[in-house]
Amino acid sequence: MNKITLLSVAILSSFSFSAFAKDCDATLLPSWKDRESKSAIVDFVEQATKAKSKTFVAVEDRIAVFDNDGTLWSEKPYYFQFAFALDRIKEMASEHPEWKTQAPFKFVLEGDIESVLGSGEEGLLKIIMATHSGMTVEQYQQEVKQWLKAAKDKRFNKAYTALTYQPMKEMLTYLQQHDFKTYIVSGGGVDFMRAWAPQAYNIPLEQIIGSALKYNYSYNDGKPTVTKDASILTIDDKAGKVTNIQHIIGKKPILAVGNSDGDQAMMQWATSQPNSMAMIVHHTDAEREWKYDRKSHVGKLDKALDEANSRGDWTLIDMKSDWCEVY
Repeated sequence: MNKITLLSVAILSSFSFSAFAKDCDATLLPSWKDRESKSAIVDFVEQATKAKSKTFVAVEDRIAVFDNDGTLWSEKPYYFQFAFALDRIKEMASEHPEWKTQAPFKFVLEGDIESVLGSGEEGLLKIIMATHSGMTVEQYQQEVKQWLKAAKDKRFNKAYTALTYQPMKEMLTYLQQHDFKTYIVSGGGVDFMRAWAPQAYNIPLEQIIGSALKYNYSYNDGKPTVTKDASILTIDDKAGKVTNIQHIIGKKPILAVGNSDGDQAMMQWATSQPNSMAMIVHHTDAEREWKYDRKSHVGKLDKALDEANSRGDWTLIDMKSDWCEVY
């Protein structure tokens, strides 16, 4: 290679690095490229915290709600809580010999995930009930913690808790630093998330809202216990997110962030007031994560995508183009 060629390579390499550094080497939201999504976050926070302005929002009203699956961590090839349930079925199989011939349990034991998913909502509910009930909340969460220590995602060969999105965690921290109260409002199980999410996102237990089974209280021999029942208390999805926010938080959020049609109602409700915003994590990166939207069996983004494209107060976060890194 001659001197001219070497010089050309050096110049091009320097240019490429400088361009990347300009996009990503920042102290503010460092995993976000300097594009529309990052600007929308910064502008929104600056407007909300600008004293004596028309857009100022009092600290007590700075409520931000985030979905979890597909918004704060990955959800493919299927929800991680479902992966936990499948492993629990295999662990519990010796105590339930009848499962060898009963659907959907036999599909789990045979490793036929396609048939498991094909069993529909009724079949999936049977799996959840069998693996998530009949124990105290403490026992259940200990099972979750033990599973998370050992279990790994097959594609990335990483612990599931290592598949949280670095840019979203930076966004949460940025909001928290500006006196926003951040909540998780997810279709995932509330007791499942509370076993690990506080450490991952710096969000306290009481600010985590999710789907839940009913609880039974007992006071046996002076020992109070709360046990998870095999019946549904709430499904925190679609309109259920709005009703649970009203019931538990008691006020409208000014920021709602999700990734699917299941979050659409929550985003509509949040942006039905002035000085508010919604954001959607759009999975466009097949190489670093996954690429999906309208036809996905989990995290389907269809109607909400159309609405985002027609509104000025909803911002699409393009994972491939907007994030310097994913995990």
